[in-house]
Amino acid sequence: MQIKADVGKCQGYGNCVDLDPEHFDLDDDGVVVLLQPSVGEAELETSGAAVRSCPVQAIWLADDDA
Repeated sequence: MQIKADVGKCQGYGNCVDLDPEHFDLDDDGVVVLLQPSVGEAELETSGAAVRSCPVQAIWLADDDA
């Protein structure tokens, strides 16, 4: 799986960073940064929770071939 982000939608809530700091961070402007866009099977539950926590749906999971 791959994490995708629409940085234009990001409002800097930081929920994703709180739940999954290995994959997400915020830049100096408070916009999401994908530290590691690939998500392994073992990380899927944590990354999925982080994605679902985004109140503006600026991040999502996609199949590797998408």
